[in-house]
Amino acid sequence: MTTLAVTGHMDLTEDSVPLVRTALDKLLDLYADDTLVGISCIAKGSDTLFAQAVLAVGGRLIVVMPSRDYRRSTVEQDDAPVFDQLVEAAGEVVVLPHEVADRQAYDAANRVLLERADRLVAVWNGEPPSGKGGGTADTVLAARAAGIPVDVVWPDGAERQG
Repeated sequence: MTTLAVTGHMDLTEDSVPLVRTALDKLLDLYADDTLVGISCIAKGSDTLFAQAVLAVGGRLIVVMPSRDYRRSTVEQDDAPVFDQLVEAAGEVVVLPHEVADRQAYDAANRVLLERADRLVAVWNGEPPSGKGGGTADTVLAARAAGIPVDVVWPDGAERQG
């Protein structure tokens, strides 16, 4: 059994989505003969694409909700159907005891991801941390510091919005 956690950018451009999904599919194919467990906060963008790819290869999905109000406060109306489908498809849903989705809750969720992961999949453009904490680069650095192998996924042509 291999447990892969994900961290990644939420703000992928529309053209980047199929590129990232194809790269994730290729990476997860490496684990097709194993019992794959994917763990994700299923945020918009990379987290959702990873969760969908895990389910597509027959893996088991674990969803980590950083706070009790996570869905209500962070999921946009257009993204709600996919979010709800992933929650329904999950083999386990972990809701952390934070009331609100704030930096503390996200940091706690990232710690849970890393505690449970054999490897981290990072949909990451390689840029350094922003200094705000809790972002993709911060999670990659924490994983590396903990000795957790990191698979960086950033296919040619992938871009962030803005």
